[in-house]
Amino acid sequence: MANKVATHRGTESHSLKGPVEFDGQRYRQTSAHQKEWGSRLISELALRGDESILDIGCGDGILTAQLADRVHRGNVTGIDASVGMIETARTNQRPNLSFVRLDINATEYSAAFDLVFSNATLHWIKDHTKLLRLLHCSLKDGGALRVNFAADGNCQTWFRVARELIASDEFSGEFAGFDWPWFMPAVDDYQRLLADSPFTDFKVWGENADRYFPNGEAMLGWLDHPSIVPFKRHLNANLADRFHKLAAVRMIELTRQSDGTCFETFRRINVSARK
Repeated sequence: MANKVATHRGTESHSLKGPVEFDGQRYRQTSAHQKEWGSRLISELALRGDESILDIGCGDGILTAQLADRVHRGNVTGIDASVGMIETARTNQRPNLSFVRLDINATEYSAAFDLVFSNATLHWIKDHTKLLRLLHCSLKDGGALRVNFAADGNCQTWFRVARELIASDEFSGEFAGFDWPWFMPAVDDYQRLLADSPFTDFKVWGENADRYFPNGEAMLGWLDHPSIVPFKRHLNANLADRFHKLAAVRMIELTRQSDGTCFETFRRINVSARK
């Protein structure tokens, strides 16, 4: 989840290194669709019940706890680079379930897990050539990889709004040196990445998960956490608040449907592989 060092004008100057920080409790309240995707993935896993599992980007730990429910004779480790996420996730901790604050790029796991799982996280990691090597190394021989993350075409409205604001007269100078926070490849491109990885037994497919939020409040909750966080992080407090307010108004304008729901595109890449 690391971003480049970012600089901006304003009342203060911040050097932004390291992972984006999130409020785990806030994420727990605003991540219904991420939970839906992850719960479905977990329900489809063929587990014996004694596996050792790694959940990458465990967030608030709700899905990690679901995995632990499936492996009473095994164990599950959830990792996340955000302090706020891990603090919230640890409220779920129990004998076969633990959480570690750790960026996947810094891991040194070797043949440690029967399954590596990740839901709605890996688009925060830029270098997937390195990532796939790390994931392969972390698996035992015969171990499985099952991940789902954002693909090209994801969040088309939000990205349009964000880019409009970044390019506007009010904010363009503030975003000099800003590094777009996500990697969202096309399915064919990711197929080629996997073909060049250590994995030899894999499947990659796309998924249209477009969503109608029930109302503007629900859509703006998702915008608040996690989508707008890396942009506000780049600004001082006053400008961050201004950016958020303008983004919220524009998102309501562009996503609200005649029935009051709010529509956004969500496109996913699914990967299933074995070592």
